[in-house]
Amino acid sequence: MTEPVNVSVPPALDPRLQAVVELAQDMAAALTPLDAVRAATARSTTALGATMAAISVWDRESGRLRVLVNHGDLAPGEEEQPEDESYPVADFPEIVTYLEEHWTTGRLPRAWVQTAENLTPHSAHAHPGSGAFCQERAAGLRRRGRECCLVAPIVLHGQAWGELYLARAVGLAVFSDADADYATLLAAQISAGLAQTERLADLRRLAFTDPLTGLANRRAVDARLESALAAHNRDNTVVSLVVCDVNGLKRVNDRLGHEVGDRLLERFAHQLSLAAAKLPGSLAARLGGDEFCLLAEGQKADEVVAVAEELCVRALALADGEGVACGVASTGDSIGPVTTSDRLFRLADAAQYRAKAARAAHPVVAGRSHGPGFAPDPTVLLADSADPHHRADGRRPGLGRAGFGDRRRFRGAAHSADPGQLLAVVLASLDQHGTLRTNHHADTLSRLVTVAETTARLLDAVGWWVSYVPPGSQLMRTAQYAVYRMTSGPTSSGAETQRAQIEAPDAVFDLGHYPLTRRAVRGGAFALRSGAAGNDPAEEAMMVVSGYKGMVAAGGGNAAGGWLIELFADESTLPLGQVAAALRALVAVALSGPASPPP
Repeated sequence: MTEPVNVSVPPALDPRLQAVVELAQDMAAALTPLDAVRAATARSTTALGATMAAISVWDRESGRLRVLVNHGDLAPGEEEQPEDESYPVADFPEIVTYLEEHWTTGRLPRAWVQTAENLTPHSAHAHPGSGAFCQERAAGLRRRGRECCLVAPIVLHGQAWGELYLARAVGLAVFSDADADYATLLAAQISAGLAQTERLADLRRLAFTDPLTGLANRRAVDARLESALAAHNRDNTVVSLVVCDVNGLKRVNDRLGHEVGDRLLERFAHQLSLAAAKLPGSLAARLGGDEFCLLAEGQKADEVVAVAEELCVRALALADGEGVACGVASTGDSIGPVTTSDRLFRLADAAQYRAKAARAAHPVVAGRSHGPGFAPDPTVLLADSADPHHRADGRRPGLGRAGFGDRRRFRGAAHSADPGQLLAVVLASLDQHGTLRTNHHADTLSRLVTVAETTARLLDAVGWWVSYVPPGSQLMRTAQYAVYRMTSGPTSSGAETQRAQIEAPDAVFDLGHYPLTRRAVRGGAFALRSGAAGNDPAEEAMMVVSGYKGMVAAGGGNAAGGWLIELFADESTLPLGQVAAALRALVAVALSGPASPPP
């Protein structure tokens, strides 16, 4: 019989230190920079016993301090998310004065306190000679019925970014020097959170953007097309796809060099962007190599074809180019039922193929035969004959779009914890698996499993878990998992068996007992290392009892519910903490496709 496991519980954190931890966690779970700022103002208000807080950014172009968020008890005229509340920085030169000291000494700018009555800062950290510029702050406090304020400069990437402002109502105690020290720490943590939010935004942008042209990439098209076809099948919204191949790119690369070829692709991308601007709400994308596409939703098929005609004319005028081969497929034409993105892509591909074969200077449009006696349309016949699994109802149980699997073979990679390599390899794996579609192959769980398996292989992880939370529920269950090797767990039965028992597919966990996991399921990420100070006791207990030395988790939600990926480490696993942000971005990519609950 297995002996009970005794897990040491770390002592409770100091309340102020706990508040810093919670601020960091809330900012990490934010999905947008504005959400991160909201979280920071809310936590700062509570942590310092303020009645209101605001975070402002220094707009260098206008020379004004612009308020992003107000929180708490607001005065008349103040809004939680003001559209245009800003003040000339010249009225508050203390932020510049303090930051000049930071640049010359290297020390972190200190927060300072101002009262409504005194025209000099109340804090021991006040900069010499600062009384002259406190009048505006004091007057503002009196106008809004506040006793005092505390201002902490925020520095991001070594430059002045803005300030954290906290205030207390009349009748409450004035902020102390200890409060000023604490606000300085909070401002530093906010700066770290903003930097992390920027990195996550960069990762997301990289995940959905073609680096050469700046257009959307294939992943962005897949996500957008799925939602567009859902609207088509629900409301009969017209969805059109224009696929273009740049003619003669290989000749340009071979004779003039790849740099000239890249410039040709960039020039055509510019023309494609101009074409997209004529179809409001459309998406211009580079699918890879010399292939581009334009996805339009809600416009008439004739309007899309007219834009494609003009695009072909402009492409012929590009220096060093030979025009484009252009194919168009639209649900507004006679192409039969379109219930999957694969079928629309196959039809546009077939039209583009016919345009290239005929060296056509104009688009070929699926469903619009070019001569008598074509019944059905030859482009539709070509598309469906190339797909032996096509059925009359438009549903396809077989392989996905022809050729894409060949273009993006997953080559594998050596073990690596580099976030850049992790993104590249896992996104390539998602591309490959996302195009080999059966009825259920591209569901949410399959995409998350692809992320978990590929990431675990790169990190040489012990194993991975994918868990699911139904909409509106606090109960999480394991949807799928894999354990690759045994660990030296605390039980004689072996960690693999123990872990399988703990998180068996029929096990249910109440997220109310696991705060880090609860935040991650809402779109955050976290990493744990066994024995580290500040670990959440419940989260660490679950990890330690299974014999693991560390873990990283990231999650998010879609229409089907909340999702979580967990990766677990032993002594041989590469460090997990540095990949948390990248894993969170990859989960967001996986959740951007069709939403479906686990089977």
